[in-house]
Amino acid sequence: MSEFPTTVSPTADLGRPAVDLRTEDFDYPLDEGLIAQRPLAERDASRLLLVRRAASSLDDRYFRDLVSLIDPGDVLVLNDTRVFPARLLGRKPSGAEAEVLLLQPVDGEKRRWRALVRPGGKLKPGRVVRVADSLEVLIEESCEGGARLVALQTPLPPLEAVFRYGRVPLPPYIRRSDDEDDQVRYQTVYAAESGSVAAPTAGLHFTRRVLEALESRGVEIARITLHVGPGTFRPVEESDPARHRLDAESYRVSAVAAATINRCRAAGGAVWAAGTTTVRTLETVAGGNGVVEPGAGMTDLFIRPGYRFRIVDRLITNFHLPRSTLLMLVAAFAGYERTMAAYRHALERRYRFYSYGDAMVVM
Repeated sequence: MSEFPTTVSPTADLGRPAVDLRTEDFDYPLDEGLIAQRPLAERDASRLLLVRRAASSLDDRYFRDLVSLIDPGDVLVLNDTRVFPARLLGRKPSGAEAEVLLLQPVDGEKRRWRALVRPGGKLKPGRVVRVADSLEVLIEESCEGGARLVALQTPLPPLEAVFRYGRVPLPPYIRRSDDEDDQVRYQTVYAAESGSVAAPTAGLHFTRRVLEALESRGVEIARITLHVGPGTFRPVEESDPARHRLDAESYRVSAVAAATINRCRAAGGAVWAAGTTTVRTLETVAGGNGVVEPGAGMTDLFIRPGYRFRIVDRLITNFHLPRSTLLMLVAAFAGYERTMAAYRHALERRYRFYSYGDAMVVM
């Protein structure tokens, strides 16, 4: 691999209009050995690539160094969604293996769900997947985008059956079965509201020690919720990113969180977003005057180069898949050339990539 500079010209991004960027511009070669298959023993021991936009500099740090980077009076916004055991492994009546990934409940009892199934071609309406003696999944209808409407057939309360027999829905690039360690580590230490099928991975590095140190330093912490869906792993297939559509995900911003963020902004503090899900939520609820409005709903906001940020001043994020909407969001925030230079730097210095990998912070 060739050598890459650790600095980029401050005007590098001026020569590449966002409208000219194609999906292939967000591709990069990745040694599969850099895809983290397991988390480090300590969450905050992850490496942290510090990207300073004003100086266009790249510095290698550790995640626990974040405490010294966030100033007193700033606010750190966390996505407190909790990953639930959405992956149901079972068998068809023929004995062949089958899988159901629960996405969202469609009734109050949480007995009927929108789901993805595998093998998709075989699991047509009327088929049944047997997960356990006390849990079967009936495929009821085919839905748009290859999804299915399914019903949980169980004598147990439906959610109790899901939590008893479901598995941690590890991302497809983690090429191993989930284990007991994943039940804890594929979850942030501040996870609260169950509803995600993927972790907000930037949050996986935080420890209670780091959060307590930040609060002692005078940093305010606000919690919002966005339930992450499987679309987070879906690459952009269209050459023109503008033709891609994100799957809508549910969010909630409390009045307390909104007031905390608005108070910080009014006092001149910076808003730090832990993860792309936090960014998308905050920018969804931002009014035209840059004030966060509390509320709940669904968002399919697709942030890519050319987007003008209204709320977020700093970004903490992991390293993302090539050609992904997440990488495009980072490029919108940091600048395209600066982002790709940071990724080349991370590749050269063998940072660990994706969910259980290392992090970067853009200031």
